Amino acid sequence: MKENELKLRMFVNGQAMSGGSTNFALEGATFLGKVKTAANYRFYSVRDEFPGLFPVRDGGAKIPGELYDVSYAQLRDRLLPSEPGELELTVIELEDGSGSLSMCLIESAISLPAVVDITVSGGWLAYCESLQPKL
Repeated sequence: MKENELKLRMFVNGQAMSGGSTNFALEGATFLGKVKTAANYRFYSVRDEFPGLFPVRDGGAKIPGELYDVSYAQLRDRLLPSEPGELELTVIELEDGSGSLSMCLIESAISLPAVVDITVSGGWLAYCESLQPKL
């Protein structure tokens, strides 16, 4: 089996989601649906530019996102190069108990300026919508 035929599950919860500024990196990937993480994560906004999951033992929540099947080549060549340095690739737990690759916030980034806990916001899209001026 060729590298570009092997598939990995990738959970995205920010700009790579449908309609996001880096969704182009998932072009050709198979959309598996909207899902949530297990209730083991806090969710942060970094400079209101992108979000980051962070695993916690207590006080976590289920964070909404999208699940895709991606190839190793797509992950290596398109998705990872578009990710900010404050995030790292790891394995997370989804609501159904299964695992998936995802980008998570590195621990040292939590204390950076303009990093805000948005766990109760309802996800990245809801948080971004809350930033829009109300008419």
